[in-house]
Amino acid sequence: MKFRLLLLTLIYHISIYSQRNVEKEVIGTPWIGIQYGLNVPQFNLKERFGLLNHLGILAGYKTKSNWFLGVDANFIFGNQINETGLLSNLTDSYGNIADVNGDITEINLFARGFNTNVTIGKVIPIFSPNKNSGLFIHAGVGFLEHHIRIETNNQVAPQIELEYKKGYDKLVAGVNFHQFIGYAFMANSGFINFYGGFYFQQGFTKNQRNIFYTDPTNPVSQATRKDFNYGLKVGWLIPIYKRKPKEFYFN
Repeated sequence: MKFRLLLLTLIYHISIYSQRNVEKEVIGTPWIGIQYGLNVPQFNLKERFGLLNHLGILAGYKTKSNWFLGVDANFIFGNQINETGLLSNLTDSYGNIADVNGDITEINLFARGFNTNVTIGKVIPIFSPNKNSGLFIHAGVGFLEHHIRIETNNQVAPQIELEYKKGYDKLVAGVNFHQFIGYAFMANSGFINFYGGFYFQQGFTKNQRNIFYTDPTNPVSQATRKDFNYGLKVGWLIPIYKRKPKEFYFN
């Protein structure tokens, strides 16, 4: 008897938290998306970086009227640096920088940054197998930050270590806007749930450093930068919805 009561309790809770009917009705459900994007920089961002990767999450709630409210956050990275002469004041006549032992330093430069946004969107059920899939649009506003990461592997070059890096990393930060238009698919059953489409981002940023060591006599510009980019974004969607409970009979 105790075993049967325990089994009934487990079935009851599983039924509550797994109930769904995607095919026949519009459902309200939390959405979690793991996403990747490949973006092409424009304006001031193009002068600093080449292609940029976005790896992040889209998390929120899709209502029964197919509105979506949530957050969009992305880690930004790449290895194409267009900024020239970044360390020119540290190089010798051969274009090399010496480490603490007098050896030639192997220096690698990378693009690094992140954005985080609140977003609102809508699923419009066209060309879809159910009313929870279709054209997916969303837009939002948030924060953007990016800089040039300087790595010397296992070597130590005091002139670009610790606090000195701040004179070369070109850190900027500011307000960020984004838009997405694409398609979201929620399967009638199974785990094939995804979204994909075109992603646009407009960052209005300002320099966060007071001095650039490559030109220490001139004040750092405080003009607003246009850090724009656009590209493709795809994501694996993890809806957390309910499933219609099955009937169980016990003798």
